[in-house]
Amino acid sequence: MSAIDIHGHLGTWSDFFVPEPSAAWLVATNRRIGITAVGVSHLVAVGHDTAVGNRMALAAAAAYPEKIGVWLVANPHRGSEVETLDRQLDLPGVWGLKLHPDVHEHPVDGPGYEPFLRLAAEHRAPVLTHGQTRSPWSDPEAVASVAGSHPGVDLLMGHAGLWPDGFRRAATLARAHDRLYLETCGSRLTDAWLERLVSWAGPEKVLFGSDACFLDPRVGLGKVLHARLGQEEKELVLGGNARRILGGRLSAPRHAGHDDEGGR
Repeated sequence: MSAIDIHGHLGTWSDFFVPEPSAAWLVATNRRIGITAVGVSHLVAVGHDTAVGNRMALAAAAAYPEKIGVWLVANPHRGSEVETLDRQLDLPGVWGLKLHPDVHEHPVDGPGYEPFLRLAAEHRAPVLTHGQTRSPWSDPEAVASVAGSHPGVDLLMGHAGLWPDGFRRAATLARAHDRLYLETCGSRLTDAWLERLVSWAGPEKVLFGSDACFLDPRVGLGKVLHARLGQEEKELVLGGNARRILGGRLSAPRHAGHDDEGGR
């Protein structure tokens, strides 16, 4: 069973020790354990400079085609970068947009993200957002509000709400919105909680993510493999849902010859 890791990172972070931050380590580890591709946002883009970090992620995807995909980070305080992302969203290896409302301290359903969400809809690109129960920026209710106001966008709620007391609410919201999905990474989301998420939201609404390189992808994969789920449910969580949502973004280049500034 080949897996697709929907939620990964590259680089280091000031608040956490990341022992192996490189693309080379991540790809080699994934090859050993059966993860065929991982979608990453570069932590430089999340925390410091979106333009520079996104270029670093694109370079990693070019070095490891079809092994690394890119979630381009959208910064709600830098609306001028919409034009650059418009050029980059259809580059080979790009999976979609990444929002991190808690780092950027802007509500996921706030005005700063609106131009980027409209851009995702135009490009038919999915959006992965941090989701954190009780956060003033990314509570599951706010993520669901975005899903309701942007029905043409596949919206992936990272961490499924993060805290266990919010998992059921996140799952209920995902079930209620056709294109709102849950993603499994986080140290608090155990195999038992995963089983409940699949039961509450439905197996077609849950996608495997590891949060590598913050967390070891072997642990994240193990919780899915050892969960008491049926074979068809595991196949959907580990890759079937991701393949359906990402489609051609997983493999064949769409605009070969373009550079990251839109030239030929």
